Amino acid sequence: MVGNFTLFLLSAISHIFRPPFHAREFMQAMFNIGWLSLPVVGMTAIFTGGALALQIYDGSSRFSVESVVPQIVAIGMVRELGPVLVGLMVAARVTSSIAAEIATMKVTEQIDALTTLSTHPMKYLVAPRVLAATLVVPILVGIGDIIGIYGGFVVATEQLGFNPATYIRNTADFLQPNDIISSLIKGGAFGAIAAIMGCYFGMHSGRGAQGVGQATKSSVQAAAVLILAANFLLTSLFFGS
Repeated sequence: MVGNFTLFLLSAISHIFRPPFHAREFMQAMFNIGWLSLPVVGMTAIFTGGALALQIYDGSSRFSVESVVPQIVAIGMVRELGPVLVGLMVAARVTSSIAAEIATMKVTEQIDALTTLSTHPMKYLVAPRVLAATLVVPILVGIGDIIGIYGGFVVATEQLGFNPATYIRNTADFLQPNDIISSLIKGGAFGAIAAIMGCYFGMHSGRGAQGVGQATKSSVQAAAVLILAANFLLTSLFFGS
């Protein structure tokens, strides 16, 4: 399986940079992965930011250092929780959708029809989705980071008694460019993983409804595990000693 996946990955990457480019499929993938994922990303981020502020305040109050809440919420959302949660939400929503769509096309022999019409399935189905996810998920991560920090800001100022101006100043002063860059790079990596897993398991699904269901389930599981593993590796790369 590792060998098949490696060949699939190399083929997908090579087709991204080789003509022709199917702009319509690419734009449709951008819309499905980006715009339609905004509601779930926004809801996940704002509640996570609010819960994070409450947890940090409760823990820091034991040591009388409640003033660190803005800084820890910001760094926690931008470095870790924002990219990981967005990646997992994309895996749950997009990876499953891609796998089910492509697996259904395989079962109904639409992929064979593409080949008959001299259209390479990797070029038409895989490359646009992988490229779109790699480009649009960092935008989702950036939006999720902002919404998550805002969720912590609302809870801290409305419920915990923080001064709004001081909270914003502490957040802005504490974040560094490296934090933001690492967050966006993680988003790109997680988006690529989510799309590639959906495409791979969709293209290699079994026949019938059971094959489609198995491909969908396996794609989400693989994407989630690989996203968490990639998060550890990228965190070690950016912030390891």
